Formats: sequence, C-alpha cells, structure tokens
Amino acid sequence: MRVIAGTARSLPLKTIEGLETRPTTDRIKETLFNMLTGYVPQAKFLDLFAGSGGIGIEALSRGAESCTFVEQAKNAAACIEDNLKFTKLADKAQVRKFDAVSFVSSLPEIDYDVIFMDPPYSKGLERRVLEVLSTKKFTTDTLIVVEAALDEDFSYVDALGFEITKDKHYKTNKHIFLMQKENV
Repeated sequence: MRVIAGTARSLPLKTIEGLETRPTTDRIKETLFNMLTGYVPQAKFLDLFAGSGGIGIEALSRGAESCTFVEQAKNAAACIEDNLKFTKLADKAQVRKFDAVSFVSSLPEIDYDVIFMDPPYSKGLERRVLEVLSTKKFTTDTLIVVEAALDEDFSYVDALGFEITKDKHYKTNKHIFLMQKENV
C-alpha cells in the first residue's frame, strides 16, 4: 500500500499483519479520491475505523487541512502514528484510540468536511455511527463516505435524515456517499 498523490506521493505505508484490517487497495483508493477531488483540499477530515490510516493520510497528502484518525486497536493506532511520522504529516493529524461510535457520540457538534468510515463488514457499525450522527448538529455541509460490503443495505438512511448522493460499486465492496437532506 502506498500514497497515490500529493506531497507524500509514492511513499509506502505500513499495514497491520493479520485479518483485523482490510487496507483499501491502491486502485480503489485512487478512484475514491478522484470522486473526492473538490472536497479534500483544506478539508477537516475524519477517518473512522482508520486501520493503518491509508485513507486519512491520502487526504492529508492531497491537501486536507487536518485529519482525525479514530482507531480502537492499539497496534493499528501505533501503525497510523508510524505512517504519519514517515510521511511527515503528523503535524496535521490527531490519532484517537477510541471505538468509532463512542468517539462520534462524544462530539458536541459535527464540524468535519468529510467523514470516511470503513468499519468491519456485516456488523452494523456503519448504521450505529449514522444513527449517532443523525442526532448531531452539523456546522458544515459534511460529506459522509462509507466503505461497505456489496450486499450491505442502506435503505434506512432516509429515515435518519441522510440522502445517498452517489453509490460506487467495485468487485468486492462499495462506497456510499451521503449528506444530510437539508444540505443536498
């Protein structure tokens, strides 16, 4: 895994050994960031279930103002910190060792421009995060991107006050792009 573009372009990133995380492939990451082109520069980026930090680091490399990485696993959080030091992006980042639902619950309001989450598949964690987000005051037109299994159902998001603005399917997974209805 490597950084695709920006100030840390081509730098290799460490990943976690084992099956705890599924790093987003370079090809899918490149496609994702092509779709995020207008959102990332100067953005406050939130990377939930951050794994080894590849998505948030890509955002920082491409000009995001800051990124908060939320990762519960100690070895994964340490990997993110190592990757941030190696890419010289640590000064724009915060690594929070929390579970994502608790972290989002603790926020008084949502002031991130982009929220990306890649939770373990088929555990309903993206729904739990979206349920908490639906109770929060948003101070920006936040774009929420969820990486999920192809068979994951998102028909419930309308009832939570979100609208799907884009739905991109790959061979093994998909990205769902959401915004609050009043901001669409």
